[in-house]
Amino acid sequence: MSEPQAVKALTECCGSARWVAGMIARRPFASRKELDAAADEIWLSLGRKDWLEAFAAHPKIGERSAPLRRAGRAGSWAAREQRSVERATRDVRNALEAVNFEYEERFGYIYIVCATGKTAEEMLALARERLLNDPADELKIAGEEQRKITRLRLDKLLDNGESS
Repeated sequence: MSEPQAVKALTECCGSARWVAGMIARRPFASRKELDAAADEIWLSLGRKDWLEAFAAHPKIGERSAPLRRAGRAGSWAAREQRSVERATRDVRNALEAVNFEYEERFGYIYIVCATGKTAEEMLALARERLLNDPADELKIAGEEQRKITRLRLDKLLDNGESS
């Protein structure tokens, strides 16, 4: 990929500009293992501001129109990652909306969870549990969830025959 193409593709994997710049600076990657190691190392080296920038690039869990507003792969990935919410009951969707609001009020950023493979009910239960966390601990948990999301998206990017 050209550098502009790689920037666009990596931004779809993680919304932190510093993470993307770090990944671009380390190109080319000799293997998937090297790419994954760099992705993790760079992510863990970033600060709160960078993490919040990445979190802000995500739609809220259960926000039906948000993934569709995002263009390209990131929007379709977000929609697929949250697919289980579409099948949830109205009560669960309403509860997710309420817990999203409460979470954002408490911590100052949206509820981040690696939604792949989780039901809407599981995500709701996790959000309720995480509301009890200390803010510093919760930031670390949210950061780990973002790291997992980024790794899954890098896998999707590479599985489509695209490289960074």
